[in-house]
Amino acid sequence: MTNLLTVLLLIDVFAYGFRYGVDGLNMNYYLMSCPFVEPVVKNIVNRAFQNDPTLAAALIRMHFHDCFIEGCDGSVLIDSTKDNTAEKDSPGNLSLRGYEVIDDIKEEIERQCPGVVSCADILAMAARDAVFFTGGPVYDIPKGRKDGRRSKIEDTINLPFPTFNASELIRSFGQRGFSAQEMVALSGAHTLGVARCASFKNRLSQVDPNLDTEFAKTLAKTCNSGDNAEQPFDYTRNDFDNVYFNALLRKNGVLASDQTLYTSPKTRNFVNAYAFNQAMFFFDFQQAMVKMGLLDVKDNSNGEVRENCRKIN
Repeated sequence: MTNLLTVLLLIDVFAYGFRYGVDGLNMNYYLMSCPFVEPVVKNIVNRAFQNDPTLAAALIRMHFHDCFIEGCDGSVLIDSTKDNTAEKDSPGNLSLRGYEVIDDIKEEIERQCPGVVSCADILAMAARDAVFFTGGPVYDIPKGRKDGRRSKIEDTINLPFPTFNASELIRSFGQRGFSAQEMVALSGAHTLGVARCASFKNRLSQVDPNLDTEFAKTLAKTCNSGDNAEQPFDYTRNDFDNVYFNALLRKNGVLASDQTLYTSPKTRNFVNAYAFNQAMFFFDFQQAMVKMGLLDVKDNSNGEVRENCRKIN
C-alpha cells in the first residue's frame, strides 16, 4: 500500500510539474513531451568534446553571451540576414564558436520531438554538460525557455569588456541582479579556454604593476604571432578547476578584467577563498550559473520554439 501511495504521489508531482511548467521553467519540463532530450544533449556534447576539448569553453561562453543580451533566449544563435546584422556578428561575438554542436543537437531532437525543445534550452543544457565533462560541478537546470525573435548587433554593447575594472564589472553584473561574489564565481569560467592577443595586448604597452614581469614576457611572446594568437587563461585550459584563481594570486591573470578581481579590495577576498577552496568555488559557480540561466527568459507570449536555431520561424 505504501509503495502504491509513493507511486501515485510521484505521478502527481510529475503531473503538477508538467501542468504548471507550461509558461514557467521546470526541471521536468520535457518529461512527457520529449523524455530523451537530456541524454541526446549529453551524448552530442560529449562526442564534440572528445573530438575537440576546447569546445567546452566555447559552449559555456556562448551561453553567457546569450543570457547577457536580451536574456537566455537563443538570440546569439541567429544568423544575420541582408536586412539585419545579428548579435553573433558583433566584434565581441566574432570569436564565439560551437554553433555546429547546437545545430547537431537540434537536428537530432527535431527528429525525435519536432517543435518541442527550444534552442535556448539546448544551449543552456549544452553549457551545463560542458562544465560536467571538464570535471566541474554536476548540477541540473530548469527547462522551458522559449526562443527570442530579436537579435541585433547594437544590443551587444551591453557585454562586459575585457578591459573592465572590478567596479565596472560589479556594475555590469549588478544591473542583471548578480552580487560581486556571484560575478567572481562566474568569472571562474575562465578556468577553461583562451584569450586572443587583441583582448590583452593593451596591458603590454606600458609597465603594468598588476602583471607579473615574467608572465608579461609570456604574453608578449604570444602576441608576436598576431592579434588572433591564443593564450590559455591558466595552464589547465581544458580542466574545470580553481587554477585560474591561483593564477590571479601570482599576478598571472591574462585579461585586465581577470587580474582586477584580485587587485581590487572589493573582490580580492572572493578570489582568495576560491583559490584555497575549490569545493566552495564549484558550489558558488553552479548556483550562479543556474541564476544566470533564468535571466529574462521568454515564454509563449513573447517567444517561440525555433525549427532552426539559426533563424526565426
